[in-house]
Amino acid sequence: MTEAPAIDDLRTRLEAALPGAARAWLDQATAEAAAHQGRPAQSTTPTWELRFAEAGRRCGQDHADAARVLLLHAADADPATLTRVYGQGTAAERRAVLHALPHLVRGPEALPLVEDALRTNDTRLVAAAVGPYAARHLPPHDWRHAVLKCLFTGVPLDAVCELDRRAHADAELARMLDDYAGERTAAGRTVPGDLHRVLALAAATAPSAAAAPTAPATPSTGEEQES
Repeated sequence: MTEAPAIDDLRTRLEAALPGAARAWLDQATAEAAAHQGRPAQSTTPTWELRFAEAGRRCGQDHADAARVLLLHAADADPATLTRVYGQGTAAERRAVLHALPHLVRGPEALPLVEDALRTNDTRLVAAAVGPYAARHLPPHDWRHAVLKCLFTGVPLDAVCELDRRAHADAELARMLDDYAGERTAAGRTVPGDLHRVLALAAATAPSAAAAPTAPATPSTGEEQES
């Protein structure tokens, strides 16, 4: 999986795919979200959040994720807003929040949302959780367990953003994968084909170690030869 598409590219592709009525709805909804920026917290749900919830009905389920990401971006949603929308949302709405993270959050503040998604067995949520934001911010220990979670739940490892970079020469990940493969084999169960691919990456020798020069041999002295 590669980096998330730029917002402008995402909007261009979405508008090209939507019929006229849906495009008009998207224009109005994102304008409402942009107008909400900087306003103080309200006791009632902001209009743009209501639009966020209805995006599937307005744009179709195939385009709902993209529409919701654009709404969150137009609202310039901060981590607190993202956390609220995620906590109140359906699985589909939570997935869109996860897709929006790399566009809106520079640091690790939103990692609790990724961790929550990885605790579920919803394969679409798990796949969204291991996207570009996790690739940038998930600590090594948690990232390794996210890879295993994909294997447990049947999420293709192609969903894991920057898999090749983060898995390369990771001896601890190699050990965990080897243990998992052994457990599956001992139980008479098949080992996912994806596992062998990432195990080969994790078991690779780190370039710095492979390229390390060999220390020159210490010349033997006459005394050593006589002893």
